[in-house]
Amino acid sequence: MKIVVHVASLLSLVAIAAVVLALLSPAADGQNELRTSRADRPVEAVVDTQGNLHVPSDYRAAYEFLGTWAIAADKGSGSRELHNVYATPGTIAAFRASAHFPDGTVLIKEVHETSTASMTTGTVSHARTLKGWFVMVKDSKNSHPGNLLWGDGWGWSWFDAGNPTNTTSTNYRTDCLSCHVPAQATDWVYTSGYPTLK
Repeated sequence: MKIVVHVASLLSLVAIAAVVLALLSPAADGQNELRTSRADRPVEAVVDTQGNLHVPSDYRAAYEFLGTWAIAADKGSGSRELHNVYATPGTIAAFRASAHFPDGTVLIKEVHETSTASMTTGTVSHARTLKGWFVMVKDSKNSHPGNLLWGDGWGWSWFDAGNPTNTTSTNYRTDCLSCHVPAQATDWVYTSGYPTLK
């Protein structure tokens, strides 16, 4: 009888240990499987041989979600814009391992105008109209020295919502870089807004 009780106790401890290990594993948050499946999927090229960028058509499904920025309204409450940011598969794991974005990393910022209203949770802003995309591609090798949209370790381009294949940016230094100067120490990217990188 004592042996049966000891075996039952031992099996209970093993079962508890298995549950604890499962909960502590990286896959417990459901993200590991998602990241693996995305990393296995081929992603659409974003850069052509001349260094011209475009917005990939499948980034919402194929890329990893980094986070959202809410841009406060100039007057009143709520936000005037929401910026959803996505990165190529594997970016999160690579950044966590090295605290750097590897060459080839693509960041896509989706910019939305918002609608703000009172709801049961309080004043809420949500994405209403897509204004466009800001795309960055990490390039520490200066692969496109003759292209004015490449420099300081990145390719840079803004795309209006109606045309994801033709940038309106002409020179990254005048069109893009000034907004990123406060983030120069973190490779021109505001990494503090992306909790998934930590």
